[in-house]
Amino acid sequence: MRPTLPRLRPIEAFPVAVDGQRLICLRDPLEYAAGPVLVPEPTFFILTCLDGVQSTVDVQAAFVERYGSMVTAAEIAELVASLDRHHYLDSAGFHARRAEVDDAFRAAPVRPAAHAGSSYPDDGAALGRHLDAFFAGLPPPPPARGRLRGLIAPHIDLRVGGAAYGHAYRALAGAGDAARFVVLGTSHLGGGSLFAATRKDFATPLGHAATDRPFLDRLAARAPDDLYRDELLHRIEHSIEFQVVMLQHVLGKRPFSVVPILVTSFHECLRRGSSPGDDPRVAGMVAALAATLAEDDVPTTLVAGVDFAHVGEKFGDAEGLAPALLDTAETKDRRLIAALEARDAEAFAAEVAADGDRTRICGFAPMYTFLRLVDVPGRLLHYDRTRDDATRSSVSYASLAFGLEDDA
Repeated sequence: MRPTLPRLRPIEAFPVAVDGQRLICLRDPLEYAAGPVLVPEPTFFILTCLDGVQSTVDVQAAFVERYGSMVTAAEIAELVASLDRHHYLDSAGFHARRAEVDDAFRAAPVRPAAHAGSSYPDDGAALGRHLDAFFAGLPPPPPARGRLRGLIAPHIDLRVGGAAYGHAYRALAGAGDAARFVVLGTSHLGGGSLFAATRKDFATPLGHAATDRPFLDRLAARAPDDLYRDELLHRIEHSIEFQVVMLQHVLGKRPFSVVPILVTSFHECLRRGSSPGDDPRVAGMVAALAATLAEDDVPTTLVAGVDFAHVGEKFGDAEGLAPALLDTAETKDRRLIAALEARDAEAFAAEVAADGDRTRICGFAPMYTFLRLVDVPGRLLHYDRTRDDATRSSVSYASLAFGLEDDA
Protein backbone atom coordinates (compact mmCIF):
# COMPACT_ATOMS: atom_id res chain seq x y z
CA MET A 1 0.00 0.00 0.00
CA ARG A 2 1.41 3.36 -1.05
CA PRO A 3 1.95 5.96 1.69
CA THR A 4 -0.59 8.77 1.56
CA LEU A 5 0.20 12.45 1.38
CA PRO A 6 -0.81 14.72 4.28
CA ARG A 7 -4.10 16.58 4.27
CA LEU A 8 -4.41 20.26 3.48
CA ARG A 9 -5.98 22.24 6.33
CA PRO A 10 -9.22 24.19 5.74
CA ILE A 11 -8.01 27.41 4.14
CA GLU A 12 -9.27 30.18 1.90
CA ALA A 13 -8.34 30.05 -1.78
CA PHE A 14 -9.33 32.66 -4.32
CA PRO A 15 -8.05 33.86 -7.72
CA VAL A 16 -6.04 37.06 -8.07
CA ALA A 17 -4.49 38.84 -11.03
CA VAL A 18 -0.81 39.73 -10.59
CA ASP A 19 0.98 41.45 -13.47
CA GLY A 20 -1.55 40.01 -15.87
CA GLN A 21 -1.09 36.46 -14.57
CA ARG A 22 -3.90 34.56 -12.88
CA LEU A 23 -2.74 33.08 -9.58
CA ILE A 24 -4.47 31.48 -6.62
CA CYS A 25 -4.03 33.12 -3.24
CA LEU A 26 -4.00 30.79 -0.25
CA ARG A 27 -4.83 32.32 3.11
CA ASP A 28 -5.28 30.80 6.52
CA PRO A 29 -8.39 32.40 8.08
CA LEU A 30 -7.13 31.34 11.53
CA GLU A 31 -3.73 32.98 10.85
CA TYR A 32 -1.64 30.15 12.19
CA ALA A 33 0.13 29.99 8.82
CA ALA A 34 3.14 32.15 8.13
CA GLY A 35 1.22 34.34 5.67
CA PRO A 36 -0.63 34.26 2.36
CA VAL A 37 0.86 32.19 -0.44
CA LEU A 38 0.42 32.74 -4.20
CA VAL A 39 0.54 29.69 -6.44
CA PRO A 40 -0.17 29.07 -10.13
CA GLU A 41 -3.28 27.10 -11.01
CA PRO A 42 -1.47 23.79 -11.74
CA THR A 43 0.12 23.92 -8.29
CA PHE A 44 -3.25 24.68 -6.75
CA PHE A 45 -4.64 21.60 -8.50
CA ILE A 46 -2.07 19.50 -6.65
CA LEU A 47 -3.18 21.10 -3.40
CA THR A 48 -6.76 20.03 -4.06
CA CYS A 49 -5.52 16.44 -4.15
CA LEU A 50 -4.05 16.65 -0.64
CA ASP A 51 -6.99 15.00 1.11
CA GLY A 52 -5.11 12.59 3.37
CA VAL A 53 -6.12 9.68 1.15
CA GLN A 54 -4.21 10.01 -2.11
CA SER A 55 -0.58 9.01 -2.63
CA THR A 56 2.12 10.67 -4.73
CA VAL A 57 1.35 8.26 -7.58
CA ASP A 58 -2.36 9.13 -7.37
CA VAL A 59 -1.58 12.84 -7.61
CA GLN A 60 0.75 12.28 -10.54
CA ALA A 61 -1.95 10.36 -12.39
CA ALA A 62 -4.55 13.05 -11.72
CA PHE A 63 -2.13 15.74 -12.88
CA VAL A 64 -1.40 13.93 -16.14
CA GLU A 65 -5.12 13.49 -16.77
CA ARG A 66 -5.75 17.19 -16.11
CA TYR A 67 -2.76 18.82 -17.81
CA GLY A 68 -1.27 16.16 -20.09
CA SER A 69 2.18 16.46 -18.49
CA MET A 70 4.00 14.85 -15.62
CA VAL A 71 4.87 16.33 -12.22
CA THR A 72 7.76 14.54 -10.55
CA ALA A 73 7.67 12.93 -7.13
CA ALA A 74 10.46 15.30 -6.06
CA GLU A 75 8.38 18.34 -7.07
CA ILE A 76 5.41 17.07 -5.08
CA ALA A 77 7.62 16.34 -2.08
CA GLU A 78 9.13 19.83 -2.23
CA LEU A 79 5.66 21.41 -2.42
CA VAL A 80 4.43 19.36 0.54
CA ALA A 81 7.49 20.31 2.59
CA SER A 82 7.01 24.00 1.80
CA LEU A 83 3.34 23.89 2.76
CA ASP A 84 4.23 22.19 6.03
CA ARG A 85 6.84 24.83 6.84
CA HIS A 86 4.15 27.48 6.33
CA HIS A 87 1.69 25.50 8.52
CA TYR A 88 -0.84 24.84 5.78
CA LEU A 89 -0.95 21.08 6.35
CA ASP A 90 -2.73 19.11 9.05
CA SER A 91 0.49 17.79 10.53
CA ALA A 92 2.30 17.42 13.82
CA GLY A 93 4.16 20.64 13.09
CA PHE A 94 0.91 22.52 12.64
CA HIS A 95 -0.63 21.13 15.83
CA ALA A 96 2.43 22.23 17.79
CA ARG A 97 2.22 25.67 16.21
CA ARG A 98 -1.49 25.99 17.03
CA ALA A 99 -0.96 24.97 20.65
CA GLU A 100 1.85 27.50 21.03
CA VAL A 101 -0.21 30.37 19.57
CA ASP A 102 -3.38 29.51 21.49
CA ASP A 103 -1.52 29.14 24.79
CA ALA A 104 0.14 32.52 24.27
CA PHE A 105 -3.24 34.17 23.73
CA ARG A 106 -4.76 32.55 26.80
CA ALA A 107 -1.81 33.61 28.94
CA ALA A 108 -1.70 37.20 27.68
CA PRO A 109 -3.05 39.70 30.22
CA VAL A 110 -4.58 41.76 27.40
CA ARG A 111 -5.89 41.08 23.92
CA PRO A 112 -3.02 42.27 21.66
CA ALA A 113 -3.63 44.40 18.57
CA ALA A 114 -3.71 41.66 15.95
CA HIS A 115 -3.90 43.96 12.92
CA ALA A 116 -1.59 46.81 13.87
CA GLY A 117 1.06 47.16 11.21
CA SER A 118 -1.10 45.56 8.55
CA SER A 119 -4.60 47.07 8.51
CA TYR A 120 -3.49 50.27 10.24
CA PRO A 121 -0.23 51.88 11.46
CA ASP A 122 1.38 50.33 14.51
CA ASP A 123 2.73 53.68 15.73
CA GLY A 124 0.30 55.72 17.83
CA ALA A 125 1.13 59.09 16.26
CA ALA A 126 0.97 57.73 12.73
CA LEU A 127 -2.29 55.97 13.54
CA GLY A 128 -3.76 59.21 14.87
CA ARG A 129 -2.87 61.03 11.65
CA HIS A 130 -4.31 58.16 9.60
CA LEU A 131 -7.62 58.27 11.47
CA ASP A 132 -7.79 62.08 11.39
CA ALA A 133 -8.04 61.80 7.61
CA PHE A 134 -11.33 59.89 7.99
CA PHE A 135 -12.95 63.10 9.23
CA ALA A 136 -11.42 65.47 6.67
CA GLY A 137 -14.10 67.45 4.88
CA LEU A 138 -16.82 66.50 7.34
CA PRO A 139 -18.44 69.32 9.31
CA PRO A 140 -17.70 69.27 13.04
CA PRO A 141 -20.17 67.33 15.15
CA PRO A 142 -23.03 69.34 16.63
CA PRO A 143 -23.01 69.99 20.39
CA ALA A 144 -23.98 66.90 22.35
CA ARG A 145 -27.68 67.02 23.25
CA GLY A 146 -28.17 63.45 24.34
CA ARG A 147 -26.61 60.03 24.19
CA LEU A 148 -26.40 58.11 20.94
CA ARG A 149 -28.17 54.84 21.72
CA GLY A 150 -26.70 52.76 18.93
CA LEU A 151 -24.20 52.84 16.09
CA ILE A 152 -23.75 50.56 13.12
CA ALA A 153 -20.22 50.97 11.77
CA PRO A 154 -18.13 49.09 9.20
CA HIS A 155 -15.53 46.50 9.97
CA ILE A 156 -13.94 46.85 6.53
CA ASP A 157 -10.17 47.28 6.54
CA LEU A 158 -9.14 50.62 8.03
CA ARG A 159 -7.03 51.21 4.93
CA VAL A 160 -10.06 51.55 2.66
CA GLY A 161 -13.21 52.34 4.66
CA GLY A 162 -12.25 55.73 6.05
CA ALA A 163 -15.24 57.79 4.90
CA ALA A 164 -17.77 55.38 6.41
CA TYR A 165 -15.86 55.20 9.69
CA GLY A 166 -15.66 58.98 9.72
CA HIS A 167 -19.41 59.44 9.35
CA ALA A 168 -20.14 56.85 12.03
CA TYR A 169 -17.74 58.09 14.67
CA ARG A 170 -18.41 61.76 13.99
CA ALA A 171 -22.00 61.04 15.07
CA LEU A 172 -20.76 59.31 18.21
CA ALA A 173 -18.33 62.09 19.07
CA GLY A 174 -21.08 64.68 18.89
CA ALA A 175 -23.83 62.81 20.68
CA GLY A 176 -23.53 61.91 24.24
CA ASP A 177 -21.90 60.88 27.41
CA ALA A 178 -21.68 57.11 27.00
CA ALA A 179 -19.14 55.54 29.31
CA ARG A 180 -19.64 51.94 28.18
CA PHE A 181 -19.88 50.49 24.68
CA VAL A 182 -21.36 47.05 24.09
CA VAL A 183 -19.61 46.06 20.87
CA LEU A 184 -21.28 43.30 18.87
CA GLY A 185 -18.67 42.15 16.39
CA THR A 186 -18.98 39.88 13.39
CA SER A 187 -17.14 36.63 13.97
CA HIS A 188 -15.65 35.55 10.65
CA LEU A 189 -14.92 32.10 12.04
CA GLY A 190 -17.40 29.55 13.22
CA GLY A 191 -17.56 28.34 16.77
CA GLY A 192 -19.62 26.08 18.93
CA SER A 193 -21.31 29.09 20.53
CA LEU A 194 -23.42 31.78 18.89
CA PHE A 195 -21.92 34.42 21.20
CA ALA A 196 -18.32 34.62 22.40
CA ALA A 197 -16.92 37.15 24.86
CA THR A 198 -13.49 37.91 26.26
CA ARG A 199 -12.65 39.44 29.63
CA LYS A 200 -9.31 40.74 28.33
CA ASP A 201 -8.67 44.45 27.95
CA PHE A 202 -7.77 45.54 24.41
CA ALA A 203 -4.29 46.83 23.62
CA THR A 204 -3.79 49.05 20.56
CA PRO A 205 -1.15 51.58 19.50
CA LEU A 206 -3.40 54.21 21.15
CA GLY A 207 -3.22 52.52 24.57
CA HIS A 208 -5.35 50.08 26.54
CA ALA A 209 -9.16 50.02 26.44
CA ALA A 210 -10.72 48.55 29.55
CA THR A 211 -13.21 45.72 29.26
CA ASP A 212 -16.14 45.92 31.69
CA ARG A 213 -15.54 42.61 33.44
CA PRO A 214 -18.20 43.08 36.15
CA PHE A 215 -20.81 43.59 33.42
CA LEU A 216 -19.59 40.48 31.61
CA ASP A 217 -19.67 38.43 34.81
CA ARG A 218 -23.30 39.39 35.39
CA LEU A 219 -24.12 38.71 31.75
CA ALA A 220 -22.38 35.32 31.80
CA ALA A 221 -24.49 34.28 34.80
CA ARG A 222 -27.65 34.91 32.73
CA ALA A 223 -26.49 33.75 29.29
CA PRO A 224 -27.93 30.48 27.96
CA ASP A 225 -24.46 29.22 26.93
CA ASP A 226 -20.91 29.56 28.18
CA LEU A 227 -19.83 33.02 27.00
CA TYR A 228 -16.14 32.15 27.15
CA ARG A 229 -16.10 28.71 25.55
CA ASP A 230 -14.99 30.18 22.21
CA GLU A 231 -12.90 33.07 23.55
CA LEU A 232 -10.13 32.10 21.12
CA LEU A 233 -12.26 33.60 18.33
CA HIS A 234 -11.13 37.00 19.63
CA ARG A 235 -7.47 36.24 18.96
CA ILE A 236 -7.41 37.55 15.39
CA GLU A 237 -10.91 38.93 14.84
CA HIS A 238 -10.80 42.51 13.53
CA SER A 239 -14.47 43.51 13.74
CA ILE A 240 -14.21 44.57 17.41
CA GLU A 241 -10.56 45.64 17.28
CA PHE A 242 -11.33 48.29 14.67
CA GLN A 243 -14.21 49.70 16.74
CA VAL A 244 -11.97 49.92 19.79
CA VAL A 245 -9.34 51.82 17.80
CA MET A 246 -11.98 54.26 16.55
CA LEU A 247 -13.42 54.74 20.05
CA GLN A 248 -9.98 55.48 21.46
CA HIS A 249 -9.29 58.00 18.73
CA VAL A 250 -12.60 59.84 19.00
CA LEU A 251 -12.94 59.81 22.79
CA GLY A 252 -9.32 60.66 23.48
CA LYS A 253 -8.59 60.72 27.19
CA ARG A 254 -12.23 60.35 28.16
CA PRO A 255 -12.54 57.11 30.20
CA PHE A 256 -14.73 54.39 28.77
CA SER A 257 -15.11 50.63 28.84
CA VAL A 258 -16.11 48.05 26.26
CA VAL A 259 -18.12 44.84 26.38
CA PRO A 260 -16.65 42.80 23.49
CA ILE A 261 -19.02 40.12 22.18
CA LEU A 262 -18.52 38.27 18.91
CA VAL A 263 -21.64 36.94 17.22
CA THR A 264 -21.05 33.94 14.96
CA SER A 265 -23.68 32.80 12.47
CA PHE A 266 -27.48 32.61 12.41
CA HIS A 267 -27.57 30.91 9.02
CA GLU A 268 -28.81 27.69 10.56
CA CYS A 269 -32.06 29.60 11.17
CA LEU A 270 -32.16 30.62 7.50
CA ARG A 271 -31.78 27.00 6.45
CA ARG A 272 -34.64 26.02 8.75
CA GLY A 273 -36.79 28.85 7.43
CA SER A 274 -37.21 30.31 10.93
CA SER A 275 -36.41 33.61 12.60
CA PRO A 276 -33.27 33.80 14.75
CA GLY A 277 -35.57 35.06 17.49
CA ASP A 278 -37.17 31.61 17.63
CA ASP A 279 -33.83 30.06 18.61
CA PRO A 280 -33.67 29.86 22.42
CA ARG A 281 -29.96 30.58 22.36
CA VAL A 282 -30.54 33.89 20.54
CA ALA A 283 -33.65 34.83 22.52
CA GLY A 284 -31.93 33.92 25.78
CA MET A 285 -28.86 36.01 24.99
CA VAL A 286 -30.94 39.02 23.94
CA ALA A 287 -32.90 38.75 27.20
CA ALA A 288 -29.68 38.39 29.20
CA LEU A 289 -28.17 41.47 27.58
CA ALA A 290 -31.32 43.52 28.09
CA ALA A 291 -31.53 42.54 31.77
CA THR A 292 -27.86 43.24 32.41
CA LEU A 293 -28.08 46.62 30.71
CA ALA A 294 -31.12 47.50 32.80
CA GLU A 295 -29.60 46.75 36.20
CA ASP A 296 -27.19 49.68 36.37
CA ASP A 297 -27.24 53.33 35.30
CA VAL A 298 -23.94 53.41 33.36
CA PRO A 299 -24.72 55.32 30.13
CA THR A 300 -24.21 52.76 27.38
CA THR A 301 -24.14 52.79 23.58
CA LEU A 302 -24.56 49.69 21.43
CA VAL A 303 -22.10 49.33 18.54
CA ALA A 304 -22.27 46.76 15.75
CA GLY A 305 -19.13 46.20 13.68
CA VAL A 306 -20.52 44.89 10.40
CA ASP A 307 -20.28 44.95 6.62
CA PHE A 308 -22.91 44.25 3.98
CA ALA A 309 -22.65 42.53 0.56
CA HIS A 310 -19.64 40.43 -0.45
CA VAL A 311 -19.82 39.69 -4.18
CA GLY A 312 -17.51 38.87 -7.05
CA GLU A 313 -15.09 36.17 -8.08
CA LYS A 314 -13.27 36.08 -4.73
CA PHE A 315 -16.53 35.07 -3.06
CA GLY A 316 -17.61 32.54 -5.67
CA ASP A 317 -19.45 34.61 -8.29
CA ALA A 318 -18.17 33.44 -11.66
CA GLU A 319 -19.31 36.66 -13.35
CA GLY A 320 -16.88 38.71 -11.28
CA LEU A 321 -17.92 42.35 -10.98
CA ALA A 322 -20.69 42.30 -13.55
CA PRO A 323 -22.74 45.52 -13.32
CA ALA A 324 -25.95 43.53 -12.84
CA LEU A 325 -24.49 41.78 -9.82
CA LEU A 326 -23.36 45.06 -8.25
CA ASP A 327 -26.80 46.57 -8.87
CA THR A 328 -28.47 43.54 -7.26
CA ALA A 329 -26.18 43.82 -4.24
CA GLU A 330 -26.86 47.51 -3.73
CA THR A 331 -30.61 47.09 -4.15
CA LYS A 332 -30.62 44.44 -1.46
CA ASP A 333 -28.37 46.52 0.78
CA ARG A 334 -30.80 49.44 0.52
CA ARG A 335 -33.71 47.23 1.57
CA LEU A 336 -31.72 45.96 4.53
CA ILE A 337 -30.82 49.51 5.52
CA ALA A 338 -34.50 50.49 5.40
CA ALA A 339 -35.29 47.66 7.84
CA LEU A 340 -32.44 48.81 10.08
CA GLU A 341 -33.66 52.38 10.08
CA ALA A 342 -37.15 51.16 11.00
CA ARG A 343 -35.68 49.03 13.82
CA ASP A 344 -37.46 46.00 12.39
CA ALA A 345 -35.43 42.90 13.23
CA GLU A 346 -37.85 40.46 11.63
CA ALA A 347 -38.08 42.40 8.37
CA PHE A 348 -34.29 42.53 8.33
CA ALA A 349 -33.99 38.77 8.83
CA ALA A 350 -36.68 38.08 6.21
CA GLU A 351 -34.83 40.23 3.69
CA VAL A 352 -31.58 38.33 4.26
CA ALA A 353 -33.43 35.03 3.94
CA ALA A 354 -35.44 35.98 0.86
CA ASP A 355 -32.69 34.91 -1.55
CA GLY A 356 -30.77 32.61 0.79
CA ASP A 357 -28.30 35.42 1.57
CA ARG A 358 -27.23 35.56 -2.07
CA THR A 359 -24.99 38.58 -1.46
CA ARG A 360 -23.31 37.15 1.66
CA ILE A 361 -24.15 39.81 4.23
CA CYS A 362 -21.19 39.86 6.62
CA GLY A 363 -22.92 40.99 9.78
CA PHE A 364 -26.39 39.47 9.71
CA ALA A 365 -26.10 37.95 13.20
CA PRO A 366 -24.75 40.99 15.08
CA MET A 367 -27.13 43.34 13.25
CA TYR A 368 -30.15 41.18 14.14
CA THR A 369 -29.01 41.08 17.78
CA PHE A 370 -28.46 44.85 17.74
CA LEU A 371 -31.98 45.45 16.42
CA ARG A 372 -33.47 43.33 19.18
CA LEU A 373 -31.75 45.55 21.77
CA VAL A 374 -31.81 49.11 20.42
CA ASP A 375 -34.94 51.04 21.38
CA VAL A 376 -34.93 54.00 18.96
CA PRO A 377 -35.02 54.30 15.15
CA GLY A 378 -31.93 54.78 13.04
CA ARG A 379 -30.71 56.99 10.26
CA LEU A 380 -28.35 56.17 7.41
CA LEU A 381 -25.28 58.37 7.52
CA HIS A 382 -23.17 56.91 4.72
CA TYR A 383 -23.18 54.01 2.26
CA ASP A 384 -20.16 52.92 0.25
CA ARG A 385 -18.43 49.97 -1.30
CA THR A 386 -14.88 48.95 -2.10
CA ARG A 387 -13.96 47.08 -5.25
CA ASP A 388 -10.83 45.05 -5.74
CA ASP A 389 -9.99 44.56 -9.40
CA ALA A 390 -7.25 42.03 -8.59
CA THR A 391 -9.82 39.62 -7.14
CA ARG A 392 -12.78 40.97 -9.18
CA SER A 393 -14.75 41.42 -5.99
CA SER A 394 -16.58 44.07 -3.99
CA VAL A 395 -17.59 44.66 -0.36
CA SER A 396 -20.23 47.18 0.69
CA TYR A 397 -20.68 48.82 4.09
CA ALA A 398 -22.69 51.53 5.79
CA SER A 399 -22.87 53.76 8.84
CA LEU A 400 -26.13 54.28 10.76
CA ALA A 401 -26.85 56.18 13.97
CA PHE A 402 -29.70 55.35 16.34
CA GLY A 403 -31.08 58.00 18.65
CA LEU A 404 -29.95 61.29 17.15
CA GLU A 405 -32.12 63.94 18.75
CA ASP A 406 -34.12 64.78 15.65
CA ASP A 407 -34.91 61.06 15.19
CA ALA A 408 -36.78 60.92 18.50
